[in-house]
Parts: sequence; structure tokens; C-alpha cells
Amino acid sequence: MNATQSEVLFSYLNKDIYRVTLQNDRGMKICLSNYGGLIQSIILPDKFNNLIDVVLGFDHLKDYISTDYLAHYPYFGAIIGRYANRIFQSRFPLGNDTVELSKNNPPHQLHGGFSGFDKKIWDIVSVNDKPFPGAVFKYLSHDGEEGFPGNLEAEISFELNNSNELTLKIKAHSDLPTPVNMTHHGYFNLNGDNSSIADHLVEIPAGHYLAQDNDYVCTGGLVPVENTAHDFRKMKPIGQDWKEGEGYDQGFVLDKPDGTWGKAGAAYSKTTGIRLEVSTDQPGIQFYTGKYLNVRNGKKGMHYRPFTAFCFETQKHPNAVNIPQFPDTILKPGEEYSHTTTFKFTVD
Repeated sequence: MNATQSEVLFSYLNKDIYRVTLQNDRGMKICLSNYGGLIQSIILPDKFNNLIDVVLGFDHLKDYISTDYLAHYPYFGAIIGRYANRIFQSRFPLGNDTVELSKNNPPHQLHGGFSGFDKKIWDIVSVNDKPFPGAVFKYLSHDGEEGFPGNLEAEISFELNNSNELTLKIKAHSDLPTPVNMTHHGYFNLNGDNSSIADHLVEIPAGHYLAQDNDYVCTGGLVPVENTAHDFRKMKPIGQDWKEGEGYDQGFVLDKPDGTWGKAGAAYSKTTGIRLEVSTDQPGIQFYTGKYLNVRNGKKGMHYRPFTAFCFETQKHPNAVNIPQFPDTILKPGEEYSHTTTFKFTVD
């Protein structure tokens, strides 16, 4: 087992960019960066003992800031904050006031604004290999950033153990009441290439999904999955019931109370035998199948097209800051935002 930090790879926005590599004793290797807190690669042996990189992205970290990539930006592997998904009309009530946010997905805000946590250079607090390979990053989001109130101190930690489990922990504190709902936005293809994920098998233990408007903004309604294309309570191929050309971009309400630990999703590739199981203390998960993917010159020169990856984004319900019956996402001074998710990989 080991954890290593690279030399400075390049500087961006007057800060140094590094790669951090975590490796366990079973041949699994994860590459991170303090740019966007992103996971650049997750590599493990498949059933044939071939090394497979199961996340989309780029071979070189500089490509994550290229003009072409940012023009078709899908948030590859990044930490999303302060607030995941869409906030209706880029505003929300707070006390007696209405807070106006930046509108990067007009008229709504998406994934924290024009320059959310996915585009920030995080400070590397530690890189260590005991008890397991891990790293800790921090970022201070100043009062007013993208319209959000309060100075928010955010911390993310990554740890890889010998059971091929990657644990992501997110913590945050604020000096003013402010919405916080963070997530990790990795794109998975368990075949390790740019093939369609329609044949991947997926399970999501959720009896309800979240009603959305035409802009994919949650409206507050809960819809039973029974007898719908959104019923993933038993593992099935992603493409079995989806609408052609649309796929899924849908929030699900997990069958467990908010704050309790439990399974959030699972996926399996018959081609490689790689199985992913996601567990979390969050009450929901956003399942996205990459409808808008169009990224050229990815890893090994691959062109990532629509439906060549899926995302499991654990979080509280999107737009909860505008929907009183949804879980509370306002972080108050003296409180701690806490979010833990584990990605466990096995091979059948």
C-alpha cells in the first residue's frame, strides 16, 4: 500500500496542480487531483486480470482545463459544491430574505454556479498511507461566491483499503446559514472504454423517484417506481426500459432514513466481471446516463458520446432548499455538514 504526491505538474490560476496516487495491495490504483478534487482514474484488475480504468476522463490533467473540454463540460470526476444539481430560478428563501444566485444554467443554477468546487484548486492537507492510503483536501469558499452567503470551509478525504473500497468523506462548516449539498460526479464505464452502458446491469434500492419539470428541476413530488421505467429495485440492464435518446437523469429517494448507512446503488459489467456497489449516509442518489456527453480526445484518444457512462451521485434531494418537505440542506454556524460515500469494487 502506498500514497504518493507528484511534483508540481503545472500552475493554474496562480496555484500549483498535483496528482495524488493511492494504491492498495490488490493492484487497485486511484489517481486524484487537487484541481476540482477530481478522481482522474480508478484502475483495477478485471476477471481476466487485465487492468481496467472504470472512470471517464483524460490521460493528462491539463486537459481538464482545455477550452474544448470546458465548452462541452460534463464535470468529469469532480467534487460538486456548494450545491449539487439544479436550484430553481437560481434563488431560495433564507429567513426573511430571498438569496439570488449565479445563473449558469439559465434560469437555474447548476452544480454550484459558473465556478463551483469542481473548478477550484484545493489545498492538499495530507497524503499518507496509514492505516490505508489516503489524502485530505481543503477549500475555503468565501462569502458571496456564486451568490451563496457565508464563508464555507470544506474538506474532502479519500481512503482506499485492501477490500477495494474507496471511501469519500466530505465535511463543511460555515459562519452564516448557507445551503450545502455536495456530491462526487464520477462517470463510470465498467468495461473501461467508450462503449454503450445500455448492457450494464444496475440496481437502485429506491421505491420512489423525484418528480421533475422539463428543465430537470425537482418540483417536490415523489413518484412510485412501481410499474415504471425507473424501477431498479431488482438489477436489470440500464437500457431495458429507458427512452431511446433520453436515458436517465433522475433523482431517487433511497429506501432508508436520511443519515443512516446503507446501499445506494450497484452496477455490473458481464464483459469485465467488475461490480460496483455504492453505500452512503445520504437520503438520495442522482442516476445519470450521460445524455449530453460529447467529449473528444479522452483517455487513449477515445471520443465519449452519449450513453457511454453512468453517474451515481449521492446527495440530499436536489432543489431541497426550495422545497420545505425535502431534507433540510441549510448549514448553520456551529453545525457540521457531513457526507460519507463508499465505492466498493469486486470481480465475479
